[in-house]
Amino acid sequence: MIRFEALETNMLLSRTAEYAVQALIYLATRPDDGLTGAREVASYLGTPAPYLSNILKKLVQHRLLVSTRGRGGGFRVVATARRLSVLHIVELIDGPHAFEGCVLGLKRCADATACPVHHVWKPLKDRMLRTLAGQTIGGMADLVRAGRYRLV
Repeated sequence: MIRFEALETNMLLSRTAEYAVQALIYLATRPDDGLTGAREVASYLGTPAPYLSNILKKLVQHRLLVSTRGRGGGFRVVATARRLSVLHIVELIDGPHAFEGCVLGLKRCADATACPVHHVWKPLKDRMLRTLAGQTIGGMADLVRAGRYRLV
């Protein structure tokens, strides 16, 4: 029997989606009236600054962040982004078909054309999707701010 208990999220989410979610949570923990620079976010999360800057620009394009350029500039989470689910963020970053692939990487894998682990993976994937859909950026930021969880 094949077991998947040891799967890590980085096997399931792209690095870009991971950084986007982490950056949104971090920025949602910051004061609403201030701006946070991209370098500060990258330093806190331990991510490459140029890569994270591109992700933050994407989040601005999706209207999840506002940004101000120049000295004293930075990024701030918009109120509506706090209510969005992690699943929504991942689908914005990786596309609407982000979770449709086969866990083994086969081109065709569905109930009718199942790979050897499809019957084990599908219920786990469905549970993971429900979990990601139930977690909001704001809710996760509140838990981080309260010290219940950490990002790094």
